[in-house]
Amino acid sequence: MRVGVVGVGRLGRHLAVSLLRAGFEVIVYDRDEDAQRALIAAGARGGASPGDVASDADAVITCLPSPDSVSDVVDGEDGVFSALRDGGTWIDMSTNDRRELLRLADRASVRGIATLEAPVTGGVHRAATGAVTVIVGGDESLVRAHMPLFEAMGDRVFHVGPLGSASDLKVITNMLAFVHLVACGEALMLAKRAGLDLADAFEVIKASSGTSFVHETEGQVILSGSYDIGFTLDLALKDLGLALDLGDDAGVPLALVQAASARFVEAHERYGGAAWSPTVVKLLEDDLGEPLRAPGFPARLG
Repeated sequence: MRVGVVGVGRLGRHLAVSLLRAGFEVIVYDRDEDAQRALIAAGARGGASPGDVASDADAVITCLPSPDSVSDVVDGEDGVFSALRDGGTWIDMSTNDRRELLRLADRASVRGIATLEAPVTGGVHRAATGAVTVIVGGDESLVRAHMPLFEAMGDRVFHVGPLGSASDLKVITNMLAFVHLVACGEALMLAKRAGLDLADAFEVIKASSGTSFVHETEGQVILSGSYDIGFTLDLALKDLGLALDLGDDAGVPLALVQAASARFVEAHERYGGAAWSPTVVKLLEDDLGEPLRAPGFPARLG
């Protein structure tokens, strides 16, 4: 199977490398020429455009930062849909809006193109080792046919239902992560103001009923002061907006999410959208004049 990957940034490049490692023929495109060249050096073939990638692929993966960017890449001029063969498969691995995904799937179907969604969760550092969780939505027989791709990129693969199901579940998991991140910062600040050693506090929380994946991962880059989790405030706010929209559609009040979102908006205004998402905790540090630092924690997760 020849696999195209459009979008080889912080996450997509690791997915592409995992496919190469598993022996797939991979064709890549990214607007960032340096990112594309790095994948070519790793063994991929380069494409001149999304359409160029699709013209020689059996399946095309998109891994892009927003629903608008996905739409432009797949359905725009010289996009994936313009060149992917009848019977080919488009697989969106972005964090997307269910409604936009389904609209584009209808557009693909008219051209004889099948659609799957497969967003991943677990962090960029886990994608680097092929250890992310892959959440798949789509027709069961189509999922089975593409399972070798998903198993090459992740260590756990869940087929959660028809198209749209995975998009919703990915938004929900990210929503929880952002709430946990704000709470993690407040917990660490309470520990510091109580005179506790922050390294000890981190380990005890990690071993307690109050732990979370976010505490165990992003808590480390907060304590090191780098905040570098490979995920920006721009992306966090996009995903929080999708979560709030989903809550409105489902008639579910999301009071905690609204409160967390307000903190992310404030962090975005103060530090800019390109700042790493854990800088939402820096708001509390700066407002109280209390940096949350402890020795021995990494600047970046390996």
